[in-house]
Amino acid sequence: MRHGHGIAKLGRTGSHRRATMRNLAIALFQHERIITTAAKAKALRSYAERLIGLAKRGDLHARRLAARQIHDKAVLQRLFSDIGPRFAERPGGYTRVLKMGNRRGDNAPQALIELVDRAVEAPQKEAEAEAPEASEAPADE
Repeated sequence: MRHGHGIAKLGRTGSHRRATMRNLAIALFQHERIITTAAKAKALRSYAERLIGLAKRGDLHARRLAARQIHDKAVLQRLFSDIGPRFAERPGGYTRVLKMGNRRGDNAPQALIELVDRAVEAPQKEAEAEAPEASEAPADE
């Protein structure tokens, strides 16, 4: 039996796989949601959650360990100042992977990976924003 040996190789050498995970993690922390293949999203999930765990610790050693993986200073700053404290009370499960169907060109299964508690802006309906309410009309005396 296989018993979960190894990691997803993704058809890459070890150095190429590490570079791919670093780039995907930087994009995920920068945009808080990205679309990639399902296999890459599943591999990125554990990689990103380890980095968020370091950001939750927030000490200097954790920052230096994360800086070995995240080579973008702005994203590293955001990880430790915004994303880490946001998940301070959460014991785990910081990312969500949603399958999206297959890619048009090569039929590869696509997935959306996002941070669970990302800030979502609720769009207001334009008709509600423009129309005055009936209670605001002046009363005839």
